[in-house]
Amino acid sequence: MTVVLVVLSLAILIVIVYMMRRKKVTVTELENAASGAIPKAQLECASGIRLPGNVRFHLGHTWALRESPTLVRVGIDDLAARMIGRPDSILLPRRGQWIRQGQKIFSIFKEGSKVELLSPIEGEVTSVNEAVVKDPSLLDSDPYGDGWLLTVVSPDAETNFRNLLGGNLARKWMVDEASRLSTKMPASIPVAVHHNGDENSEVSSPQISGQNWIELTHEFFGV
Repeated sequence: MTVVLVVLSLAILIVIVYMMRRKKVTVTELENAASGAIPKAQLECASGIRLPGNVRFHLGHTWALRESPTLVRVGIDDLAARMIGRPDSILLPRRGQWIRQGQKIFSIFKEGSKVELLSPIEGEVTSVNEAVVKDPSLLDSDPYGDGWLLTVVSPDAETNFRNLLGGNLARKWMVDEASRLSTKMPASIPVAVHHNGDENSEVSSPQISGQNWIELTHEFFGV
């Protein structure tokens, strides 16, 4: 009987220690997310568009980066940032709000027009990037770094990520998207698209405005 009680006590102690450690890790993850601690992006290039190898892409030109099994950072990709240019303001969902994959969650305003983008992930918003709200130019200058938008706790992140593009598939898609954009731009707007994958290649940021901007963003962002 004594042996059984000892074994049971040890088992309970192990469970308590595990739960305490797990809670500590979760709190640390959320604190890091709230402070803007961003894992270093493995930057690559596809047709002059920056393409980090450690993120996954939604077809609406948003990205998701797993910082833990359930904590995900999200933002918009480099091609979307170049199409939008320097926005006037950004509207983000509230902390605690539940968002769904493919749902319109970001509103970006420029010259009196609004464009919306889709969430790459489903879950609860745990933090928003107040810095990019105060200084929307960060979205244009550093979309994978200081221009991130949200962090989300996604209990079903594994399933969500199966619906996103990564690796060679993402690279090919981005090359195709850059090429498609070059055919959509008016002749008066230079767009230099390269297909050699050279990191020195560039796609010049198009100065799109008015109705043309709205139509292009709706087409490329799937809204």
